Amino acid sequence: MNIFIWIGIILVLIIAYVVIYNGLVSARMHTKESWAQIDVQLKRRNDLIPNLIETVKGYGKYEQGTLEKVIGLRNQLMEIPASDQQATMEVSNQLTSALKSVFALSEAYPDLKANQQYAKLMEELTNTENKIAYSRQLFNSTTANYNAKIQMFPTSVVAKMGHFEPSVFLEVPSEEKVAPKVSFSDQGL
Repeated sequence: MNIFIWIGIILVLIIAYVVIYNGLVSARMHTKESWAQIDVQLKRRNDLIPNLIETVKGYGKYEQGTLEKVIGLRNQLMEIPASDQQATMEVSNQLTSALKSVFALSEAYPDLKANQQYAKLMEELTNTENKIAYSRQLFNSTTANYNAKIQMFPTSVVAKMGHFEPSVFLEVPSEEKVAPKVSFSDQGL
C-alpha cells in the first residue's frame, strides 16, 4: 500500500509539473503574441500613413495647382490691354475652363474636401497610434502576467528547470513622451 501512495504522489507531482510547465509556455506565447500585435500595428502605420500623406499631398497639389492656375489666368487677363480682344478671349476661355475645374471641385467636395482629407489623415493617425498604444499596454499586461508566474512558487521552480526567462516591459523613451508635431503646410508634407 505504501508503494501506491508513493506512485500517487509521484503522479501528482508529474501532473502538477506538466500543468505548470504548459501554463508557463502559454503565458510566454501570449507575451510573444502581444508583441506580434505591436509589430502588426507598426507595419500598418508604416504602410498606411505614408500612403495617406501622399493622397493628401496629391490632392492638395491638385487643388493648389488649380487655384494657382485660376489666379495666374486672372492676373494675366488683367494685364492684357483692353484693345487686344483676341488675347483677352483666349485667356478668358482658359480661365473659364479652369473655373469649371474649380466648380467641379466644389460640387464634388462641397465642404472643402481638402479639409476633410486632412481630418481623415488625422483620424487615421490617431486611430493607428491608439492601436499601437493599446498593443503596448497588452504586451506589458501579458509580460506582467508571465513574469509574475515565473516568480511565484511553485511555478518558479518549474520556470528555473525549464529555463524560462523574464520578459522585458516596454518603456516609452523620454523623447517619445513629447507629443509629435503634425504640420499640413507644404514643408511638413
